[in-house]
Order: sequence, then C-alpha cells, then structure tokens
Amino acid sequence: MDQHKIKYCPGKLTEGFDTYSPIVLKKMFDGKKISPVLPYTSPSDSKERSVFNENQLHISISGFQEKYSLLIENSKLRLTTEDERGQYILKPISDLPKNSEFAPANEHLTMQIAQQIFKIETAENALTFFENGKPAYLTKRFDVKKNGEKLAVEDFASLLQKSPATHGEQYKYQGNYLELFETLKKFVPASKVEAPKLFTLILFNYLFSNGDAHLKNFSLIETEQGDFKLSPAYDLLNTKIHIEDADFALSDVLLPKSIAKGKIKEQFILLGQKAEIPEKIISKIFKNLTSHENEIIELTSRSFLSEQLKRNFIQSYQTRLKKIS
Repeated sequence: MDQHKIKYCPGKLTEGFDTYSPIVLKKMFDGKKISPVLPYTSPSDSKERSVFNENQLHISISGFQEKYSLLIENSKLRLTTEDERGQYILKPISDLPKNSEFAPANEHLTMQIAQQIFKIETAENALTFFENGKPAYLTKRFDVKKNGEKLAVEDFASLLQKSPATHGEQYKYQGNYLELFETLKKFVPASKVEAPKLFTLILFNYLFSNGDAHLKNFSLIETEQGDFKLSPAYDLLNTKIHIEDADFALSDVLLPKSIAKGKIKEQFILLGQKAEIPEKIISKIFKNLTSHENEIIELTSRSFLSEQLKRNFIQSYQTRLKKIS
C-alpha cells in the first residue's frame, strides 16, 4: 500500500495519520520511529522467498499460518537470523478459503476492539505493509523482555496434557471451556483474579465469531515473581469472514454435555457459575460486552477491511450481540 493511501494509523486506527501514531511508536516499538512499510517485497515474491524460508525454519511458534520472526535494527524491522531472538512475529496473507487478503486487517481490527473498547489485555499489534503493498499482521512478543530474556509460556493444550499422541491430530479442539477454568485454578495462585479475564475472553470470542479459539490460543505466562497468570490475548479474529466455521472451536463447546442446557446466554452464565465467578462480576462482564456498539461500528469503519467485509463484520457481531443481550 502506498503510504499516501493510508488515512488512519495502521496501529490504533486513529484518524489523521499516514504512518504509526506516537502512541503506537511508544507501545509497539519502544519509541523508535518505525515505518509501516517493511524493507521486503513479501514472501510470495520469488526473489525473496529463500530469505523468508530460512527465517521460518528457525522460528518456534506453532500454528498453521506462515509466521516470521523480526527484530529492530537501526530503526528498521528485519528478519532474524538463526541465533537471534525476535521481538516481533509477522503474519503475512495466508491461504484461506475466502477473503484471505483481508486476514491481516481482520485480526488487527478484532485485536484493537478487544484492547481499545473492551480493555482486554492483548499482545501489542499493528498492520504493516510490504513494498509491493500487500498487508501483514505484526505483533510484539509478550514472552520476550526488553533485555532479551524469555518468559515461560504454557498453552492450555500442554497444561491439560493433550497432544497428537494422546488425543489425535485434533487434540487442541478436544474438550470444553470449563476445563480451562479448572486448569487455571490448578496452576494460578491468583485464579480468582484471572478467571473473570478468561471468561471475558471466551465471551468476546463468541461475540466476534472467532470459531478457532482452541486450547493453544489460551496461555499462562510467567510473572516477574515467578508464578503464573493468564497471558495477554492473541490470535483473535472473525473466522466466519474466511471459512464456514462452528460457533465454538472446542468439540464439547462451553460445558460438559451432561450439564449443557438452555440458550447460549444461559450456558455462558452457567459456565461463569461453575468457574466460581461471583454473580455480580458475571453480570458486569455481560454489561460491558453488550455495550459499546457505536464505538465498534466506528472503529470498524476505520479498519483496513473492504467496505463489504466491514458490513459483514458488523452484521455477524450484531447477530451474536442479540443472542447474549
């Protein structure tokens, strides 16, 4: 994308910027003046394919999407080499059944709604563009400290001891969301503080049609004190824009089948109760997530989705909103 065609900050979607706004430069890049245009023509360009392939071989982040590791050098983002630890993860356009060229904009918008409007702690993120104008999603690693040290992160598939060997190829989709709260209680000393955050995130995923919120998309992260808490949210997007998807990623949905009864709102309330979240807090979470419709419409209008996909995004959100209001 030509920089003069950028009307909104590709980080916070703030009006009046054709580059990253000062707040994005501070939060995302520690104040360094980074351009939204990467010094590469994109992984699909045959001339640079080998450089991207080499980078992908040594990045140790799971998932089906192509991901690349970047760091900042001389106020520019560049691909890491074998012995370097990246500070950023780059996700270019991936091969999805439909609207794949808008996957970066979709994830960016959904993450910004979570962070800006609902105050959900998320990985810092922005859109960036290759020299040929193609977009990519850029996220700052929350497991790497400024000094380069790595914090321990465990996803819920690992914590629940689910793997291809134990639960087959679809292991990360096996189970229900109540299991996450039981696991949280087991491993997190401050689980009473973290449980409402996890509940908010699961409800947010439903509201914004993220049908791929599987066990590996929730994690615990080591704190400075050496114990664990819920990690910032990541991999949030409206999957229905790209694929015909189920409402929930996990095979048993929200609750064990033996107790899963009633409409979706009733099931969410029961999930909160089973997770031992006080009724007052459950009500507060519902009130928050069923508010802010106008703000969501406004932020979506400033996103990098096509006009048609902006309408689709809002329509799917409004459909789900009615179900939990």
